[in-house]
Order: sequence, then structure tokens, then C-alpha cells
Amino acid sequence: MADTAFDLIVLGGGPGGYVAAIRAAQLGMNVALVEREHLGGICLNWGCIPTKALLRTSEINHLLHHLPEYGFAADNIRFDLAAIVKRSRGVAKQLATGVGFLLKKNKVTVYDGEGRLAGKGRLAVTRGGKPVATLDAPHIILATGARARQLPGLESDGKLVWTYKEAMVPNAMPKSLLVIGSGAIGIEFASFYRNLGAEVTVVEVMDRVLPVEDTEISAFAAKQFTAQGMRLITGATVTALARGTDQVTASIEAAGKVTEIAVDRVISAVGIVGNTENLGLEDTKVRVEKTHVVIDPFCRTDEPGVYAIGDLAGPPWLAHKASHEGVVCVEAIAGRHPHPVDWSHVPGCTYCRPQVASVGYTEARAISEGRQIKVGRFPFIGNGKAIAMGEPDGLVKTIFDANTGELLGAHMIGAEVTEMIQGYAIARTLESTEAELMATIFPHPTISETMHEAVLDAYRQAIHI
Repeated sequence: MADTAFDLIVLGGGPGGYVAAIRAAQLGMNVALVEREHLGGICLNWGCIPTKALLRTSEINHLLHHLPEYGFAADNIRFDLAAIVKRSRGVAKQLATGVGFLLKKNKVTVYDGEGRLAGKGRLAVTRGGKPVATLDAPHIILATGARARQLPGLESDGKLVWTYKEAMVPNAMPKSLLVIGSGAIGIEFASFYRNLGAEVTVVEVMDRVLPVEDTEISAFAAKQFTAQGMRLITGATVTALARGTDQVTASIEAAGKVTEIAVDRVISAVGIVGNTENLGLEDTKVRVEKTHVVIDPFCRTDEPGVYAIGDLAGPPWLAHKASHEGVVCVEAIAGRHPHPVDWSHVPGCTYCRPQVASVGYTEARAISEGRQIKVGRFPFIGNGKAIAMGEPDGLVKTIFDANTGELLGAHMIGAEVTEMIQGYAIARTLESTEAELMATIFPHPTISETMHEAVLDAYRQAIHI
């Protein structure tokens, strides 16, 4: 077993871990990264990237079936599911290879294996139960991510009941599908399969779909999903799954009544669990709450020299949040005095049809905290570019502090809003008020003009509605 000394060890090569390792190398540190499965982590290999490739395909399928609206005609439109999956996996592979190149370019030493804390400033690396190396460093970042939550009686089996992994590589198109959970993962898969023609039912335990989003946006989304043919059952739980040869019968309890539906496949999307096991945390002061490691705004745990970032460290469970935490953590270690992480500045994006994006406070949260607020809204139907694109269904909502003009939150639903939300994220970071946003010139014709109008509307100055 080789003994190797580093300035920093990163355990986990996902979007938090590999970014932290590269940034540390840029700052002159000698860095080791330990990864047990694949560089890029779940996001790049089985999450953010390949699902977007799939969703792009489903969007194209939707457009192909609405060609007359754009002056085209075509017959016998069909898709090749195997080719769709192959393209998605190819995109993921290409980017994973790129991560390996970036780590090599920045002279990060990569170890293939599992890591476990083995005393102060020490990490033991094994592979298949056999020792690989013992690494030493004054700073160790835990970036081990999370995995799909499994509910008793509803566990995935890889054939009839899927997690996100199986849902990404189907060998046949199900005619009917039940999605348990309507967060970002559940709704994205519901959208993908519905756009490819499957009959989709979504069951959500909360009283609305996309429950972390602003109530108004959730309601708008539900109306759009229902119009597309999805069946949404909220305030409900799946109490049992009876698995047959090639079909599942689900028992769904809502409002005190139990109904049964039979579907070809089930996707379980009921949250995630932090990968805290077998890390050697029991011999440290690291605190774990609800399967996630507790950190401060510089990603420090209660154990000196041990840090945690990304999904392991709790919500929001987003790749860009993990990457940002990685940079802040490393720069703090290097003594560069970065701004602490402000999780209210993390934008969230859901790539269903229509897309959903948000940053900051919901209206309900602002009111619950006793804020006096001004709320602005602008619909896509009042935007020339949206109408020209054939995408008139959308809404932008802004929330301002009535006393200071601070932009508290922004919420969007419609075409390309995942590309537009960054404008409001920048405004939040710069502590912009309505004055700066009103004075900003937005290009015409663009859908982004709805962002300007939603700000103007909060102060009763909207022009085009």
C-alpha cells in the first residue's frame, strides 16, 4: 500500500468533486481525487446531461406531430427508441471523457476506488475490498453524492419498477406509466414519456405537483400537463404495487379512498438519500441529519479539516449548487475569503414541457416571513417572440420587497425559461432593486422581454398588458 501526501483530497468525482479538485489545482494545491465508479458522477452519467438529451428528443417528437402549425406536412412519423437511448448515452460518455481530460490537464491525481476516513487527515482507498492506497492531506472534501430513495413495498426491481437509471435506458416503450413523485426528476420523466406517446399518471403526496415551486407556477404547470393528457393525482400515496409478468397494479389512496390502476411500468421518484455510509464518519465530529452531512456556509463540517459539498450536504440537490460549493470551499481553504454560500441564490430548473425555473423566495415564503411585497406577472401571450415561436403558454412572476425594492424571488414557466432564469440570478447576486432592472434594456424580439415586463408590472408600469 502506497503512502502519498497531498494538500487536498476530494472523495467523489461528480460536479462538486471534480470542480473542487480543478479549482484547487488552479490555486497551486497538490490534489488527489478518489472516484469509485465514473467521473462526472450521477449528474453527467445518469442525471442532468443524458436526461436533457432524452428530453430534447421528446420535444422534437412533439414538434413533428404539430408540423401543420408551422406550414409543413409529413407522413409516417416514427421514432427508434434504441437510437434515442444510444444518443443519450453517447452524449454522457463524451462529457465524462472530457472530465477525465480536464483533471489530467490540471495535474489532479485520480484514484479508482472507494475512500474512507482513517484518522485525522487520512483517507484509506480500497477497490473491491482490496487496499489501493493511504492518502494524507490536511484537508478532505467529501463529495459522495446521493442515491434514489426506496420506499418499503415500492422498491425498484429494474424491470417493472424503475429508478431514474432504468427509466433512461428502456428497451421498449411502455404504453402506460405511473410516476411516483412530481419533483423535478419525476416530472421530467413524465414529460419525456408523455411526449413520446405513453399514457402517464403522476401521483404526488403533496397537494400540488412541483411542490417546491411557487403555488401559482405549480397551478399553471398542472393545467399544461393535464392539457397534454397527463393524469395528475395529488394529495395521494401509492400504498402497494402488485407486480405481474409484464404489468404492475398500483393501489393509490387519496381522500380516504383506495383505487387501483394497472400500468406497464412504474418510475419511483420520491427523493434521494445521502451516501453517508462507510465513510468513517462515526469516528469524527461530522454530524449527519436526515441522511445528509451538516455544513456551514463555507462547507465546513464540525470535524476540523473535513468538508462536505453537493447532494451529500443536503438541498437543493442540484449540480450547479455542488459546483459552486466546491469552489467556495476550496477558495476558503486557500485563504482567498470567498463570499459564503447563499442557498437562496441557487436557481432551480425543471426541463419538462413547458420548462420551469425559479430563484429566491416564493410568494408564500415572503409573506410567511412578514415581508411587505410587490408582485409582478407577465404572460407569454403578450410577447411577440413567444407567439412567433408558437410558444404562447408561459408566465413570468417577480416578487419584490415593497420597502427596499430588493428582488426577493422570480418564477417562470414556458419555453426556454431555464436559459432565462440566470438573469434574475445575477440580479439577486448583485443585490439589484427594481430600479436597475427597470433601467435595463432588453433586446427585442426576445422572450426575455417578459422578464422586464414582469418587473414593470410589480410597480404597475407594464406596457404590453
